[in-house]
Amino acid sequence: MTDEKKAILVVVSRILEYPNKPFFEERLSMFSFIHENISSEDVRKEVINRIYPLYEMSLKDLQELFVETFDYKEKTNLYLTAHELGDSRKRGIALIQLQKLIFEAGFDFVGKELADYIPMLLEFLAVAPEEERFFNLSKRVAYAIQRILNNLSDRNPYFPAVELLQLFVFEASGSEEISKLEYLREEADLNELPFPLMYR
Repeated sequence: MTDEKKAILVVVSRILEYPNKPFFEERLSMFSFIHENISSEDVRKEVINRIYPLYEMSLKDLQELFVETFDYKEKTNLYLTAHELGDSRKRGIALIQLQKLIFEAGFDFVGKELADYIPMLLEFLAVAPEEERFFNLSKRVAYAIQRILNNLSDRNPYFPAVELLQLFVFEASGSEEISKLEYLREEADLNELPFPLMYR
C-alpha cells in the first residue's frame, strides 16, 4: 500500500470519529498532514474539498448528523462485523478473532470501542504489515465501506469523505465476495419484541 493510500486511510479514520471540539481545533493539523503526506496535487485537492464541508458545520449540527447517519441506521453503522454478519451469534466469535489478529500484529486498543470499529480499523490498516491476513481484512473493510455508501444519500456531507476510500484506496468488492457475505448476514428479528427499541 502506498504512503498516499495510508494517509487517506488516516484522514477518513479521523473524519469518521464522533465529532467533538478537538475535531475543529485540529483542523489545521489535519490539512498540514494532508499536504505533507499526499504528494499528488490533484488527490490532495480532492481530499480537502471532500472533507472541508464537515468543518464548516457547527459542532451541534455535525454531532446530530453523525448520530443520524451512523448510529441510527443499521446499513450505515460503523462496525465491520455488523455489516458482515448482522444479528448473527457468530458476530461474537468474529470479534474475538479480529481482536486476536490485531494483538498478534503488536497493536493494542485505545478507547472503549469494539475491535471491529471501522475508524479504528482504517487507521490500523494504514500501519499494518503487508501480509495476506491484513490484505484479507482490507477486503472486508472495503465491503463494509461499499455497503455504507450504497445506503448513504450522496447529499449527506459524510458521503464525499467516505467515498475517498473507494476512489483512492480500496478496490470494489466482487459480486462473488458480496454474495458470500450477504449469505452470512442475519437480520435482527424485531417482530417478537414486546416494546420498541430505545436509542441513546
